[in-house]
Amino acid sequence: MHLADLRGRSVAVWGTGREGVAAVTAVAAHGPASLVAVDDRTNFLSLPWEGPIAQAAPLVTGADGLARLVAADVVIRSPGVPQTHPWMVELRRRGIPVTQGTALWMADHAARTVGVTGSKGKSTTSSLTSHLLNAVERPNLFGGNIGVPTLELPEADLYVLELSSYQCSDLTDSPHVAVVTALFPEHLDAHGGEREYYRDKLNLIAHDPATVVVNGTDPRLIAELGDRPVVRAGLPDTTHVDVGPDGTPWFHLGGHPLFPRAVLPLVGRHNESNLCVVLAVLDALGVDVVARKDTLAVAVAEFQGLAHRLTEIVDPSGLTFVDDTLATSPYAAMHAIDAYDGRPLTVIVGGNDRGVDYGPLRDHLAEREIAVIGIPDSGPRIVQTLDGLPGVRCEIVDDLTAAVRHARKITPAGGVVLLSPAAPSYGRFRNYEHRSEVFREAIAETLVG
Repeated sequence: MHLADLRGRSVAVWGTGREGVAAVTAVAAHGPASLVAVDDRTNFLSLPWEGPIAQAAPLVTGADGLARLVAADVVIRSPGVPQTHPWMVELRRRGIPVTQGTALWMADHAARTVGVTGSKGKSTTSSLTSHLLNAVERPNLFGGNIGVPTLELPEADLYVLELSSYQCSDLTDSPHVAVVTALFPEHLDAHGGEREYYRDKLNLIAHDPATVVVNGTDPRLIAELGDRPVVRAGLPDTTHVDVGPDGTPWFHLGGHPLFPRAVLPLVGRHNESNLCVVLAVLDALGVDVVARKDTLAVAVAEFQGLAHRLTEIVDPSGLTFVDDTLATSPYAAMHAIDAYDGRPLTVIVGGNDRGVDYGPLRDHLAEREIAVIGIPDSGPRIVQTLDGLPGVRCEIVDDLTAAVRHARKITPAGGVVLLSPAAPSYGRFRNYEHRSEVFREAIAETLVG
């Protein structure tokens, strides 16, 4: 469905955050027969509904919203509306078309788009893709799940988008190059279960993309893809890491060495995989990766990475504190822990408890020597899950500041204190930035000088 298809039709926009405002603005310009905004709940995402936006789409709130949704020819939902919402169930039962702003945008821009999703790594991979394309004179516009609705993006010759599972779920057009970095259970409450989450995530590649690039070293992702023809980054026939000319690990394209692994400033094997995916995307877009390897090496070395993802904070005590507050699942925390393998490590876990299974984290730590500090709300349940592992020392404390204070006491000199919560921030914090801010404040407050 294209935006132009909404001309002369009755449209309801569900959600009044930035996505809702962008959708109303875009739809109003295409002459719908009627346009209304619906908000079934008012929260911190809702914006003031007044002035021109209210004139374009009168706002209906509360229970009356369902009647306006079912009366519409088309419903445009914001990504934050879960698939499991009772009103979504009713809309599906009645056969009322439901789409999103990103799906409407993609229908008109897919041929010029690289779309990146994944349970982990999509932010780093998409931003690094955009960065390296600019370095080889392929100007592009970076957007998507980074705070700017796709319907607000200006025209460009090439787009690189980070796309969440919520944004992928309603797509009816795949981007020209569709990229998947990893797959593990996440956001199950919003999607309805593990199978439903995988279905919605992989909807990115379900509508005839020209090329699909995936992390070929992710076993769950490969199993879900079956025999679909894809570029499997990380394997010897494409971009991968292997011993280079100087005997150290290098990035390669097939049999061609490109540049040393040491050029990449991001720690962790998962970030090696991310760069392999990025290089495979550039290759798919026609960039001569081998000929441009020196330019790419300089650009990789200059890449700053993303805030709140394995961001190291050097401390006068000699400890290294690491802000990985965006690690909101056990699998993300597992990748972070692996990044510091071989160093004395204390990891702080816990946040909003969505009832996820922490068994995989227990299995991952079964053979490790590590200290774990649990904070509310899910910290005590994580600690209980780890109970009995011989190399894991666990403590439960009242809050993040207490966790940092205790970590200073138990972490050996030269060790790492890793905030990788394996849970979302909301509940105790306004958002992940607030959790990160409190972490940094606690580091300063607990420093004994």
